[in-house]
Amino acid sequence: MASQLRCLFQQQFHMVLATHDGAAPYTSLMAFAAAAELDRLFFVTSRATHKYNNMAANSQVSALIDNRTNRSADFQSALAVTALGQARELLGKDRNGPLALFLHRHPELESFCLAPSSALMAVMVRRYILVNRFDEVRLLDIETIA
Repeated sequence: MASQLRCLFQQQFHMVLATHDGAAPYTSLMAFAAAAELDRLFFVTSRATHKYNNMAANSQVSALIDNRTNRSADFQSALAVTALGQARELLGKDRNGPLALFLHRHPELESFCLAPSSALMAVMVRRYILVNRFDEVRLLDIETIA
């Protein structure tokens, strides 16, 4: 399952991030990069956003990454993974490696990433829920990934 996740994360450049403001969920389409160990997902957001404020109040998030093609065949062939974890802003030296990884995948976002108003965030993943063939569900807790 870990190799399937790595392959999906290499192919896909965007995820749907779900945060919560205490009253309702809030979703955002985000560029992302994944750590090789699969224990963290990285993204950049402006600090002046609903999602940033939501994460400051409640760090529990989920992220959906999939390979759908928007065709009926997706019901049998699409793969979707939900990552459950805790989001935190990376500061100081903790930013260096993840920022380089993110910019390698998304060089067009460099000026946004380096802006003082932008925050490099990490989702510290605790579990993946992988769904394929419409109803085949598998769980992978992060501690079990080699």
